[in-house]
Amino acid sequence: WSSDVCSSDLLDSLLQETLEMKLLLLCALFGAALSEVFFEEQFNDGDAWESRWVQSAHKDDLGKFVLSAGKFYGDAEADKGLQTSQDAKFYALSAEHKPISSKDKPMVVQFTVKHEQNIDCGGGYVKMFDCSLDQKDMHGESPYNVMFGPDICGPGTKKVHVIFSHKGKNHLIKKDIRCKDDVFTHLYTLVLNPDQTYEVLIDNEKVESGSLTEDWDFLPPKMIKDPEASKPEDWDDRAKIDDPEDVKPEDWEKPEHIPDPDATKPEDWDDDMDGEWEPPMIDNPEYKGEWKPRQIDNPAYKGPWIHPEIDNPEFNADDAKDLGKYDEFCKMGLDLWQVKAGTIFDNFMITDDPAEAKKAGEDLWAVTKEAEKTMKDAQDEEDRKKAEEEAKADEEEDDEDKDDEEVKDEEDEEESEETADHDEL
Repeated sequence: WSSDVCSSDLLDSLLQETLEMKLLLLCALFGAALSEVFFEEQFNDGDAWESRWVQSAHKDDLGKFVLSAGKFYGDAEADKGLQTSQDAKFYALSAEHKPISSKDKPMVVQFTVKHEQNIDCGGGYVKMFDCSLDQKDMHGESPYNVMFGPDICGPGTKKVHVIFSHKGKNHLIKKDIRCKDDVFTHLYTLVLNPDQTYEVLIDNEKVESGSLTEDWDFLPPKMIKDPEASKPEDWDDRAKIDDPEDVKPEDWEKPEHIPDPDATKPEDWDDDMDGEWEPPMIDNPEYKGEWKPRQIDNPAYKGPWIHPEIDNPEFNADDAKDLGKYDEFCKMGLDLWQVKAGTIFDNFMITDDPAEAKKAGEDLWAVTKEAEKTMKDAQDEEDRKKAEEEAKADEEEDDEDKDDEEVKDEEDEEESEETADHDEL
């Protein structure tokens, strides 16, 4: 009987474990099925990208994007992306994608940026628009939902922008997120969650996170200073006052500088020529400085006056419920200015699954980054050797020129001597 019970318990336990495993597998499959990629662009089909991306015609002198993997890369084909090709230009290019909302699920935007030109001043960010954007007329003032990505200008600006639009106004993040400023490809990811939290990742590593309500000034303050209140005229906020009983000593006043008593007029001093002699001035050892009465506690002191506050009539708590919750994202654009062109944008993705974006980063960016650096290092070494050879050749040429000059000088000297001998004859 005891053996039968043990066998029955073991069977129940095995059945329970099997059921749990199936349930976990089902949840994983169900979650994967629910996640969705709304936009993906890797530029792997040659010039076909031009049919998916729209060049703005808002200005007739906008910069041109070209398809390129750059001067160094990890994979000549896989690393091809959109490269800015003209210096000192505005760029305006956009692509439409399947609409996504951030109201009930995460919105994840990810892309790679490579400033191989060692950029001095220019943007490397994207803007995310709703479906109303006229792509042919996209420009710097076109309303957007989100702006995200690196921005560099000189040594003072090297940041990652995270800007959200709320009620027609663009709000910059209050935190300073430093971007990468080298010449290699880097992966930038923004995760906007429906619970109004966010994450920023660079190269698949979290560099910043928090809440929208704390890290942006979307809403006016809850309380404001009462405009009707003012400090009473008789309010005394001086903690200390001059002691009315204290008086300055009669011998206090002494000059700060006095004539040097040890100085004597030089023997060669001529009053007619040099003027009347005056001894130099020195610090007066008896000088006590400006007299000030001692301080005592102020019997009328009331403490610092604090401006009373009232509820801000412009604050509406319900406004906070909609922060970061956009009805639709429908189009993505590169709307930027660059002084020195050469930046390459690639591996765009918009999804509702942070794990999907992370995997894409590993599959597309991480697999080529080492090869990219290796190629760049080899190019740098080749350039170094070439520079050394050129410097050596220039040095040898200078030596030859110097030798030629010395020979010429000797010949000129010999010719001069022969001329002198001839003249003597």
